[in-house]
Parts: sequence; C-alpha cells; structure tokens
Amino acid sequence: MPSTAVTSTVVMSAEAGPVTTWRMPSETAPHECTWMAWPSQGYTLGETPEEVTRARLTWAAVANAVIGFEPVRMVVVPEDVEIARRHLHADVELIPTQLDDAWMRDIGPTFVLGADGRLGAVDWVFNGWGAQPWASWEHDARVGAFVAGQTPAELIPSSLVNEGGGLHVDGLGTVLLTETVQLDPGRNPGLTRTDVEAELARTIGATHAIWLPRGLTRDYDELGTRGHVDIVATIPSPGVLLLHVQEDPAHPDHGVSKELRELLSDVRDARGERFEVVGVPAPRTLADGSGPVDWSYLNHLVVNDGVIACTFADEQDERALGILADAYPGRRVVGVDARPLFDRGGGVHCITQQQPAV
Repeated sequence: MPSTAVTSTVVMSAEAGPVTTWRMPSETAPHECTWMAWPSQGYTLGETPEEVTRARLTWAAVANAVIGFEPVRMVVVPEDVEIARRHLHADVELIPTQLDDAWMRDIGPTFVLGADGRLGAVDWVFNGWGAQPWASWEHDARVGAFVAGQTPAELIPSSLVNEGGGLHVDGLGTVLLTETVQLDPGRNPGLTRTDVEAELARTIGATHAIWLPRGLTRDYDELGTRGHVDIVATIPSPGVLLLHVQEDPAHPDHGVSKELRELLSDVRDARGERFEVVGVPAPRTLADGSGPVDWSYLNHLVVNDGVIACTFADEQDERALGILADAYPGRRVVGVDARPLFDRGGGVHCITQQQPAV
C-alpha cells in the first residue's frame, strides 16, 4: 500500500539536467482524448443487481456522450472487457488493467504541456482521498503512471498527495484549491500552503493559487473527498469564475456558497485581474435518504466543441444548462443524469480526465 503522506518538504525532480517548464492548459484547450475507468467492484459498482446495472449504464452514458465530440480511452479490468464492450459505443477504446475504483479524475495523471509543446503527465500520490477507511487503492495508486505510459507523455513524478478533482486552472497560471484537500492531515501532514504552491508551480505551472476554505457539506460525509473544488467552482474562461450557489437557506450549503462568494468577490487571477463571479444555482432538490445533497452543475466536463453536463431531473436543470451554454459559447451542452454518480460520491468531471492535444 502506498505512503499516505509526504514529508514537510516536497521532493522535486531527482534527475539532473535541464528543467522543463510545464503548464496545465485550461480544460477548454483542444483535447487529444478523454480518459475514463470502467466500474468493476466496490461501492462504486454497487451490491445489488439493480445498483450494478445503474452504475454501468451511467458510466456508459457519459462515455457515449463524450465520444460524440472526441475519442474516449477506457481502462477496464480484464474480466470486464466484454461487459464494458456491450455497453459502450464501438469507438470507445478499451485498455485492460487492474483497478480498485473508477474515478479517473482522481486516480489518473494530470496532463500538462511543456514550453516546447511536449506532453507531460503528473503522477500524484493517490491514497484513497486521505486514507478513507472504506477505500482501497493498491491498484489505483498505479493508474496514473499506467495511463501516462499509454501516451507519448513524459512522466512527472510528484510526492504530493493530490487528486485531479482537487484543482482547477485557467491555463494562465491561476489554480483553484481548497484548504481541506491539499492541506488535509490524511494527505499531506505538515505541509504548508507554500509547500503545496511550490510543487504546483513545478508540476502544473501554477503561479497564483486561490485557496477556498472548504467545499460543499456532503463532501465531508463518509464517502466524500473532504472538499474537492470541482463541485464548487471552475474557470470557464480567463477572468470568469462559475460558482455553485445554494439559494435555499434550509440547505447547509447556503451559508457555504455565501461565504465563498464574499471571498471570491475580491480575489484576483494570475494576471492581477478581478474575476467576474457567475452563480450557478444548485438543484431545487435539497436532500436524499442520506441527508443534504451536494448535487452540482459545476461538475461538468468541457470537451472539443461541447460540454458534458450533470442533470438531475430537477426544475433547475434547464436554467443551469443555459448558464453553461453562455459560459462556453460555441459549444453544445449535453446533459447526462448524474444522480447515480453523486449517489456514489462524484459527478461527470470526477469520472473523466482530459488529455490535451499537442
């Protein structure tokens, strides 16, 4: 089992020689493909035949929506290749490997580009979202390097415990983070903001970090990530920030979104410019059988000429998708029912990872 933490000094590249300057492009930059992982076991797949079917149909719905815009490469445990093939569009490429779970945003690499145009892949340490007691990660801890090896990317090892859902960038040096993820004692005990920022500068070219104090309430429950930013806020274009807004005072995220809006009203990006903060309303549905939901339209994936958005069979769906269409002009917005994903702790963005075009 991998180490659950890094020391108080983040280890930089051990190899001598010229240092490559890497930059994580905006998600809106052209993609080579989208990576995903097929659900095969554990709580993600479910325990009953109905839960298993629902998981497979939902992962397939996302992949089959993405394939309408760009290639999809799906890693899958060998024994599930035929099952996956029956559910997926014929053009989805299946790549066998061992998996624990299916949250590719978090277990896969974060792709970056070099100043010379080369592709890089940052391999974070993955330890089950801060060594959660229900999580296993023997195989998932190796997925980042495995996926990188299926591409022309140069592998960029990092000793930072991190997940792709824990950050968002504008491609110009700005990165959005939450204090409860990168500074989580279960991930990086002893690290400071300065330590984290130094490693993000080295690996993804982040020159200006915006630290949010927390994420959404449900994300701190048993199956949560302890505050991933990708259900809270994102940057659709330079100078514009989309923010999850819970409009109902009866929901605990009403106070959270109010606090975040006040904080973001005065922050600046890497260029020194203030953001235009655009609120994206939460669904009207406030709770399910487990308590207040964290359903969020912010957990969408931008693809070539499109956006794969979360829908919830909720009266706010149309309004929220309209805001996304305005935020991403020229892209077609396609909704996928994300309720089965959020039942398992994530959304569309959480199960996908973009590989930028070189």
